[in-house]
Amino acid sequence: MPRERGAGQKKLKPRLHIFCEGEKTEPNYLKGYIEHKFPGTRLSPVRKTPKNTPIQLVEEAIREKKKNPDGDMFWVVYDREAAIKYPDALHAEACRKADARGIKIAFSNICFEVWILLHFQATMAAYTNFDDLKKRSKLRTHIKNYDKGIKRLFSEEEVSAARKRAEALNQRTIAGADPAWVKPYQWNPYTDVYKLLDAIDDFGAKHCVS
Repeated sequence: MPRERGAGQKKLKPRLHIFCEGEKTEPNYLKGYIEHKFPGTRLSPVRKTPKNTPIQLVEEAIREKKKNPDGDMFWVVYDREAAIKYPDALHAEACRKADARGIKIAFSNICFEVWILLHFQATMAAYTNFDDLKKRSKLRTHIKNYDKGIKRLFSEEEVSAARKRAEALNQRTIAGADPAWVKPYQWNPYTDVYKLLDAIDDFGAKHCVS
């Protein structure tokens, strides 16, 4: 619901809105991170939406942005997935729409679990989908019986390590990729979820800490 300001009321403080493709993994991770870092704050909870393709998520964020005051920030979180599910043209259109409307994207290739894996180890392995990562990586060694409904709270040390490893992974992936590939959905492996966490930290420090 849009937030309105009546005559004589104070100016509303900005809020951060997050829309996720996944129903469990991404929302659980981000809610845990936000609640740990900034409990009881003006950060919007991760938004529930039936939309689950990159374009649909971006369009949902755009619709909500129109209803809310200037100064609010909007992020969408989604994965590359297999090309047979989300072709490059779909990702390109989602990026175009997001860039045009000031919507930020936190992206992982091939899946969000690449980001989770980096909390425990460096990796440069490319995977074809989540099942492939779950089968061939050591994720289930690091987190016993891992599944997408997990609500594990990661330590600050683990998150800090994941940030550093993700930056290093991205640099190496891009350096070794075809020079014609210039978009994250063309780079495997890749994840920039840490950029959303940086945005949460910056936003929280400015607007949520008294």
